[in-house]
Order: sequence, then structure tokens, then C-alpha cells
Amino acid sequence: MTLKELKTDFQNPLIGLYPSEEIQSFFNILSEEYLRLSRIEMALNPERIISEEASEKFQRALLRLKNHEPIQYILGETEFYGLLFKVNSNTLIPRPETEELVEFIISEQKLTAQNPQLTTILDIGTGSGCIAISLAKNLFNSKLSALDISNEALKIAQENANLNNAEVEFFQVDILKTKTLPKQYDIIVSNPPYVRELEKKQMQQNVLEYEPESALYVSNEDPLLFYRTISHLAKNHLRPNGKLFFEINEYLSEELNALLNSEGFRNIVIKKDIFGKDRMIKCSLNE
Repeated sequence: MTLKELKTDFQNPLIGLYPSEEIQSFFNILSEEYLRLSRIEMALNPERIISEEASEKFQRALLRLKNHEPIQYILGETEFYGLLFKVNSNTLIPRPETEELVEFIISEQKLTAQNPQLTTILDIGTGSGCIAISLAKNLFNSKLSALDISNEALKIAQENANLNNAEVEFFQVDILKTKTLPKQYDIIVSNPPYVRELEKKQMQQNVLEYEPESALYVSNEDPLLFYRTISHLAKNHLRPNGKLFFEINEYLSEELNALLNSEGFRNIVIKKDIFGKDRMIKCSLNE
């Protein structure tokens, strides 16, 4: 089978299931992974002979894509903030907006860093570990800790820390049941579940069927449950002038602003993502 034939056999069954640009992207990504060919090399060598073993890999991936399984789970990895992360069905697939949250924290730290003191940071609901590990790799005078309710997610997070040579202390905690955190922190960050049940209809099929529900959804009746719980804990476990960062539901920014005010946080800043949606919030204690 030639590369050209492989491309046709792979792409045709996906027509109608995905946009044409996404189908092309799937083929390019898999070709880089399975064939070690760049897009230019593929364009220049359409008659290249493809081995039976490689062809079978594409067919297995095709079957999973036809069932709407995310390409990241098929590959078992994805890129986030310039780093490689392993992912599986126990972890959310890291999103670009979460990269923006990481960039927000890093930029804030670089702006406010006035002394060489160690910065202690806690990531709540770490999943794949993408936030904690990215911060550990980019904030050099920092000590990172991260927690999650899922032991399976924490196994992946530890693998990712090892993969990226990052030092992060992971521990298992149900944040909705704990009354305390291990110590005091300069920064607490969280990307908690914030998609309301009523918003499920806006989600893509691959998210609905494959990504862990416990990391995504909250009830319509109490959509700020995690934010309220975490902010209450943060009040008692942030050092003076400590900061709290959240990724947020774009539709609930004002409600969250009011919640943080009621909890005694000040200097509340709501930040929009690149699409102009309210997606991040920062606040502080005692400033």
C-alpha cells in the first residue's frame, strides 16, 4: 500500500463524522507518530510504500476515531505548554485555556517577584499534573504540591512528572470532604469541575463519552460547589499576601466574584481568554 492509498482509506470513512480539516489533522498527527514523516515529507512522497504493520496501526486508530474517541487517548499523550504529557481516560485532556491559566500565573509571578524566597504552590484537582508540572518547570524557585481524588489520575501525574523531570509532591485527597490542607502556601490554583449539567448539550461527543465526568461536571443547583469549598480552605492555608487562581465557567464569573468577596478575598481580577470569554480569576488575601 502506498502513502496516498493509506490516506484515502483512512480519511474516507471519517467523512461526515468530522470536519475535513480535522480529518486531515488526524492523518498528519498519526503519520508523524506511526511513520515518523513530516507533512512536507508526506507531500513529496505520495507513492512511498507503507508497511503492513503501520497500516494496521492506522486501521486500529480509525476504528477508535469512528467511535469518537479523542485522538489524545488513542496516542496516549498530548502536548501542553511545550511539554509532553501522558493521558488516558482517567484524566482530562489538557485544554488551551488551561495553558492560558498557567501563563497567567507565571506572568504574575515574574511581575511580582522581588526576592529569591521559595514560592510554595498547591494545585487542587491536578488530573494529568499539567498545571503543577508546567509551573514547576517554569517557576524555578518554587516548590509544587498537587492533589486529586483519583488515585489512577495521580499515577499518570507522577509518570508525567518523571517524564518531564519535574519535582512535584502528589497526594490523594477528596477536596469536598477534607477539613484541612497539609500546610500553608503562597499560591493555590485549581481548574475544578465547572460545566453545569445544563451545558452538556454544548459538549462534543468525544468529551461526553470518554473524558471523566467527575472532573468536568457539577450540578445545576450548586455550580460553585468546588469554588466555595476551595476558597474556604484557601482562607486558612494561604500565607499573608497569598494568591488564589481559578479556571472558571465563562457564564458564572460574576457569581464567583461575589462568592470570593464574601469569603474575604480582595483584588479580584477576572481575565478573559483569547476568545474573549471570562476564563480565569485571581484574588488575594491581606493586600
